[in-house]
Amino acid sequence: MEMRLLLAFVLMGVVMLLSYQFMPQPVTPAPGKKTAETGQQAPQPAAEQAPAAKAAKPAAKAGAAPAIPKAGQISSDPQPAYIVDTDLFRVSFSNQGGTLRSWVLKKFRGNDNQQLDLVNAAAGMEYPFSLYFPGQPAASKLNWAWYKQTGDADGLGVTFEYSDGSQSVRKQFRFEKSSYMARISTDVTTDGKPTPHMLEWRGGFGDLTIPVAASNTITLYYDLDANKLQDQGAKAAREGPVTVTGNFSFAGLADKYFAAVFLPESTAGVQQTTFGDWARTPKETKAQDFAGVAIAGGEANRFRLFVGPKDLPLLKKVDPKLEQVVNFRLWSIPGSEYLVKALFLAVDWVNNSFVHNFGWAIVLVTVIINFALFPLRLTSMKSARKMQALKPQLDAINARYKNIGISDPKKAEQNQEVMDLYKKHGVNPMGGCVPMLLQMPLLIAFYRVFTVSVVMRGASWLWVMDLSQEECLAANALLSINILPIIMTVTQFLMQKMTPQPNVDPNQQKMMYFMPVIFGVMFYHLPSGLVLYYLTSNLVSMGQQWFFNHTDTARAAALSVQPPPKKKNGRK
Repeated sequence: MEMRLLLAFVLMGVVMLLSYQFMPQPVTPAPGKKTAETGQQAPQPAAEQAPAAKAAKPAAKAGAAPAIPKAGQISSDPQPAYIVDTDLFRVSFSNQGGTLRSWVLKKFRGNDNQQLDLVNAAAGMEYPFSLYFPGQPAASKLNWAWYKQTGDADGLGVTFEYSDGSQSVRKQFRFEKSSYMARISTDVTTDGKPTPHMLEWRGGFGDLTIPVAASNTITLYYDLDANKLQDQGAKAAREGPVTVTGNFSFAGLADKYFAAVFLPESTAGVQQTTFGDWARTPKETKAQDFAGVAIAGGEANRFRLFVGPKDLPLLKKVDPKLEQVVNFRLWSIPGSEYLVKALFLAVDWVNNSFVHNFGWAIVLVTVIINFALFPLRLTSMKSARKMQALKPQLDAINARYKNIGISDPKKAEQNQEVMDLYKKHGVNPMGGCVPMLLQMPLLIAFYRVFTVSVVMRGASWLWVMDLSQEECLAANALLSINILPIIMTVTQFLMQKMTPQPNVDPNQQKMMYFMPVIFGVMFYHLPSGLVLYYLTSNLVSMGQQWFFNHTDTARAAALSVQPPPKKKNGRK
């Protein structure tokens, strides 16, 4: 029982550690830290740049002839936002810099119950698809100039062009009506010669409506030579931008549920730079440390672009290696991704094939898992029943060593007598720990499923509005308290009442009854889907324990360890 108690506390510590790892606190930037360690000038917000751009044009004197533009100059006045509206998203471009201003996913909503915008419009820095010239003078002029804007006839593409007579830029974007895929090409020349450049996505990406959104943002690339996905967060760029170059299948950035990845159309190699960007979000006024990225594919950029949910079938259709942006691995534990992915695929298959609801799919998979583990649990229940029946004999042994201290050599004799008694009757004192040890990896694996599975994001079940979140945090939650953790705590108490508790002193007994409260507190703020899993597991275990307690097997287990009756007059 002492070992079971110890293991219970180990489990609590693991869950608490997981909760801490996945709920990091925001970090305040050090005083005087730059907005982004890029070597470029910190740009002004677009609202301030527009008048500045106009003011940059020479003022015409009264009666003077208009200024003659340089040969080859291409520019424009400010134009209305260019909108690309497809079945899956709505994208808005500005001809100021030919940059992206919003990328709204129509099938996903944030915590504010609004359609999800993947662009951080409140970042106060260069917008996505701005140009970056590593090791060269600032590109602010090219990123804030007014480009000539030309839309495609079908509304699914746009071209931006700019030239000051020396430097020329051409950006082309082309989208598909019913796909998360797009094509992007950019060319920059200086005096007619190609100029290497990179495309940026800075200041935040993904679901920016959740607390501490920056903690989930990473840059990533798939190294074909190493056959491995590499990723890093904003911390990697604390001392300045970090650049890698290689034979990459794709590169980009992602958060827990969404990704923006560039897939090169040539084999010339890909260059990726990771930035640490301090920026606020529309929902958080305090700056957070986001990972930003810049990508290049040679002197001119030719990419296929995927911007959308990290959905396995969808990613596999684009590129089989793209599946790996869904990181099922638990920390750096080798092989852990197989267990997590197997649980996800099982729940997803049950949902798609039978119940068509992820809540009921979790319930059904949990029931199947518990019945599959029932033979081991049955062995544990037999051992617990035997230990309960052995209590009088254990009490007799303890009485003989009543006044022996823990450091007394006779204490070893007492422990040996107890172990001999267990061995004689085939009792495993660790048997009660087996179900708990099996529960631990499954619990952690399910936790991981809810932190990376976009298909469970927003999935509802009965009164629960989002299984991937704490029960009362969903934007349209019906209740302000979390009901599932409370029910789970009650089932913990009932299960302890039903389970034999052999040889437990009063102090240990009080601690055992206090543990369900501790579990309830820990699970109160965890994803409601995880609480549903643990609650279902408790209910199934209670049913199995009740069934066992009313069988001849339980009675036989108890009788098998009873001492033979004393002889009377030479007879038994």
